[in-house]
Amino acid sequence: MVPIILATLVLLWQAALVGYAFALAGNSADEGARAGAAAGPGGGAQACETAARKNLPDSWEAEVACSVGGDLYDAEVGVVVPVLYPGLIDFSFTAPGRASAVWED
Repeated sequence: MVPIILATLVLLWQAALVGYAFALAGNSADEGARAGAAAGPGGGAQACETAARKNLPDSWEAEVACSVGGDLYDAEVGVVVPVLYPGLIDFSFTAPGRASAVWED
């Protein structure tokens, strides 16, 4: 019975990590889009990437892409989902996050 209980706990923990990765990706994309829109056309890309990576824990890997689309500043963040512990083993799955913000004057 103990192996079944341990396997269930491991699966629940992994499911919690996947959910947390989605939450991190969404929050990072939102922060990046907001910072990029506030920085203006000149320094938006650097401000976006810096803000998007600021709230990510150090051991979590992420890809950040910032772009301009008309009146909107877009940020896309893909957080790599770890196996059991961040930095130990990574899935080949990334949790996507996407956000847009209107240019600020």
